[in-house]
Amino acid sequence: MSALDLTGAAGRGRVHWALADCWNVVRRGLTHYQRQPVNIAWQLGFPILSVLLYGYVFGSAMRVPGGGDYKDFLMPGMFVMTMAFGFINTATVVVYDSTKGVIDRFRSMPMASSAVVAGRGVTDLIVACAELAILMLTALAMGWRPDGGWGFVAAFGLLLWLRFALIWLGVWLGLLVPNPEAAGGLFAVAFPLTMISSIFVAPQLMPDWLGWVAAWNPISSTAAATRELFGTPVGGGDSWVEQHALLMAGVWPVVLTALFLPLAVRRFQRLSR
Repeated sequence: MSALDLTGAAGRGRVHWALADCWNVVRRGLTHYQRQPVNIAWQLGFPILSVLLYGYVFGSAMRVPGGGDYKDFLMPGMFVMTMAFGFINTATVVVYDSTKGVIDRFRSMPMASSAVVAGRGVTDLIVACAELAILMLTALAMGWRPDGGWGFVAAFGLLLWLRFALIWLGVWLGLLVPNPEAAGGLFAVAFPLTMISSIFVAPQLMPDWLGWVAAWNPISSTAAATRELFGTPVGGGDSWVEQHALLMAGVWPVVLTALFLPLAVRRFQRLSR
């Protein structure tokens, strides 16, 4: 066998073992959810409770610019909020593994270093799919009726695309904060960011300066784009970013990934120093 063949075989071997190591990390993460289902129940509890509260308690008092039922306007926003809050769960798991020495144990083993971060990301995306499925079933039970077809599939993909980008924010923060309690405190930061968006209220119903901030919130672009794809009331404004919500729903996650993925990788590499 030539040297070129040996190099190619070694390269294929590295890829194979990197994928195998990634899958082992994914299996470990899913096994934790299987053995501790209360964790995923807690992750779903808040958005489901919010859907019920905002849909039934405040729904009759809310209005949607351009007309339409508020519950139809609200549901896509709640899906976006669940994906946005997901980075807190990512950060909590990462900081727990970091403080308990699990990541150090992984790094001491003959496994691909990329498998730890990639496995976390794949696990979170699988859990996000389950969360969205349960939330959508809840919304359907409340009377939400989206358009079917490719628009529904594209909206589902945009929600996962946002979740994918925020995974790297969660990994970076999980490697940065000192303990799981501090990671739980990130909710105090995430909640205002979701409130100052178009998740619950259209930006044009806010004061001018606050509406501008809400319109340019990356979460608002995904919320508006998914509403359009689901065929529910959009409540869009006249600003450029609101008129190009589909475009920005694809662009914002790229920007977030380009910002936080290098930070997460750099922080992970510094753990051994």
